[in-house]
Amino acid sequence: SHPPLCPPGIKCGGVLSAPSGNFSSPNFPRPYPYETECTWLIVVAEGSSVLLSFTHFELEYHAACAYDYLQVYNGAARDRGNLLGTFCGRSPPPPFSSAWHVMAVIFRSDRHVAKRGFAAAYRKDACGGQLTGLSGEITSPRYPESYPNDAECRWSIGGTGSGGPLTLVFADFQVEGGQGCGFDYVALFDGPTASAPGLGRYCGSTRPPRTISSTPYLLVLFKSDFNIGGRGFKAHFYSAGECQEVFTTIKGNFSSPQYPNFYPNNLKCQWSIQLPPGYRVKVFFLDMELEGRSSLTGGCDYDHLSAFDGGAENGSLLGQWCGRENPSPVTSHSNQLLLVLHTDRNTAKRGFSIAYVGVVPMNVSCTRTDFHIQIPVQSLAQLERNRIYLGTPSCAAQVVGRNFKIHTRFDTCGTESQKRNNTSIIVSTLYIDFSAGDQEDIHQYEVQCEPKRKEASVTLIASPDPSRLSQAKNLVDAQQREGGATDTREIKSQDTSDIVFISICILAGLLMVIAVVGLVLL
Repeated sequence: SHPPLCPPGIKCGGVLSAPSGNFSSPNFPRPYPYETECTWLIVVAEGSSVLLSFTHFELEYHAACAYDYLQVYNGAARDRGNLLGTFCGRSPPPPFSSAWHVMAVIFRSDRHVAKRGFAAAYRKDACGGQLTGLSGEITSPRYPESYPNDAECRWSIGGTGSGGPLTLVFADFQVEGGQGCGFDYVALFDGPTASAPGLGRYCGSTRPPRTISSTPYLLVLFKSDFNIGGRGFKAHFYSAGECQEVFTTIKGNFSSPQYPNFYPNNLKCQWSIQLPPGYRVKVFFLDMELEGRSSLTGGCDYDHLSAFDGGAENGSLLGQWCGRENPSPVTSHSNQLLLVLHTDRNTAKRGFSIAYVGVVPMNVSCTRTDFHIQIPVQSLAQLERNRIYLGTPSCAAQVVGRNFKIHTRFDTCGTESQKRNNTSIIVSTLYIDFSAGDQEDIHQYEVQCEPKRKEASVTLIASPDPSRLSQAKNLVDAQQREGGATDTREIKSQDTSDIVFISICILAGLLMVIAVVGLVLL
């Protein structure tokens, strides 16, 4: 006999707020109804976690669990960044500890094939537990109230399957101090147990430093003695090896953790670009989709990406973005630029992909008839002079003292006259060839002069990595099919260097097509 459709009176889902309890699929142990969706929200005291285990599990099997399935989430939101796992078939899910005091369980059945379902038990885990999510939060018992005496808590973090190192960051820390931290303390270990190498032992009111494990596991041990307590601590962890990086190469690219899949929640990631003195950093945003703006304030209050001039967050803010934005390129004023991604505990999105190029320090001036270009040799110390040329390789730089110099008349070296905004200007392209081995890497700068005023300027028109650009373009095209075309005001706001580069690409493509057609006709 077929199981019935879920009758209106059947109990399914709900909020479970007792310190411990049991729940099961509708009709258990008989077959569950078709076309049913149930959500159980388990809420225990703040500072505790939820320990969830399954005593029976039998759902319709599918390789991707696309028919009947059970999902377990850290936190209350149905959010892919908080998903601990999706399960079906006869293999029960492993025991789970939530990363904070709320856990959600969702069961869904389709209109065919019903099995016996599942039975689960949960209990409030006063402190400690096995944490398997990609990211989460841990707090001392009763935080932010004073923690109890004689507590011992062990949080074993890891086993996510990502295989990457774990990062632990303390947001707040106040534990009884003392010489050698012999009374109350937090100890960190580079593995799943206390027999692993120690990563530090901390007490007092100074926040421990950011800690990165060398294995996919991290153990946090908290102990308090028989008297004198404190507020305790709050820390968050994430498994995202690509979340803290320093770049020193002249150009590069990077993306949010797990891009183009959804990034984890509860992150603070930093990418620091540090180039030689004199350089500036130009950042190109290839793709961006973060959680949107707050409907209350209109600001980027939830997940956001910020760019700072210099190497620290106290540098001047160059920009802050969220949602589906298409930012114009950003250029630093110094040789360092810091990008910081903040994500909160729910609503994850695809993230972002970025390319950057170092803007070579140079001095460009002009007269009514000539260009003068100077670049410090130390900025391009590894390059031969013939790798730096204006228009054509025959117009290569000379080494004069400590500078590469190009001094050339307007009627040579590929210069041409153009009209922009009803003003006559002279334009040429400066090439700097960083290629190594088979890897072609030629940076291009548009050099222009207004002879009447004897005013010169230079703009980087080097492109980001073409393969990443096309990957991002495909994603953006799909996004625009979903959400409509980009606002024309955003396109107009892009700087002219990118428009020049795109125009050159289109022109080159047209010339190639004309040449092929000509050959066919011949």
